[in-house]
Amino acid sequence: MPEHLGRGVDGVGVARSKDAVTRFLHDLQRLERRLTRSAASWESPWARQVLPAVESAAERTKLWWGAALALAALGGASQRRAAAEGVASMLAAQLIANGVCKPLYERRRPPADMLPHNGAEERPDSSSFPSGHTAAAVGFTVSVALTMPWVGAAAAVPAGMVAVQRVQAGAHYPSDVVAGAAIGVGSALLVRHAPRLLLRLLL
Repeated sequence: MPEHLGRGVDGVGVARSKDAVTRFLHDLQRLERRLTRSAASWESPWARQVLPAVESAAERTKLWWGAALALAALGGASQRRAAAEGVASMLAAQLIANGVCKPLYERRRPPADMLPHNGAEERPDSSSFPSGHTAAAVGFTVSVALTMPWVGAAAAVPAGMVAVQRVQAGAHYPSDVVAGAAIGVGSALLVRHAPRLLLRLLL
């Protein structure tokens, strides 16, 4: 095949790949908006009363600090370790989500016309991506679960409710929550293995 024809074929392939990626991203955006609108339309008492109550308890990480203090005060060495690592993971997740990721990627909150309620009036002005609430909740929960699985399983219930509420309230898109959860998991693993990695580097 002549060289100029080969370049032409390659160009067509690249263009088709770009079009496929563009279509995929467009479809993903439409799906995410549909999911956000559906979640915001929930009218059940569970969605309107229970979810906001849990989110209010978790606001400014009060719920996770309270759980950590209870573990440390009422338990033994394992509980104190779980509490310390949980708090460290929560703080690391918040730092990464709110201090690093949000300034790097400015994403607007879901538009008010997608929300059948007045939640848009109560949202912060910061970037929607990622969800700092979810990052903190998952960071604490996963970290605690690595030491005390049964406590982590119990904490996973309110953590999951916080993640759902952020979408239901219109504060975040589902992808914001997924990204926050990934940051939380990564923070928990980092806190768990960081001392061992530092020792290897130093020795």
